[in-house]
Amino acid sequence: MPVRVILRGKITEVESNLTLEQTLQKMGLCIENYLALRDGVLMEKEELQHDGDEIKLVAVISGGAPTGDCQGAA
Repeated sequence: MPVRVILRGKITEVESNLTLEQTLQKMGLCIENYLALRDGVLMEKEELQHDGDEIKLVAVISGGAPTGDCQGAA
């Protein structure tokens, strides 16, 4: 069963057994720009995601900083 990642109302299914940071990288998102909640609890970037998890991403708002994609990411 995949992991469901919710961002701005859009659901993306990703593979399990990846860290939160790996998942966001695969989605083309910068970990520093989002808070991740699993069952209402804040996740750390090193935490593994498990089958059936539902993770809600909340964009961090800061003045003048780009949001969404990482700049200079490989």
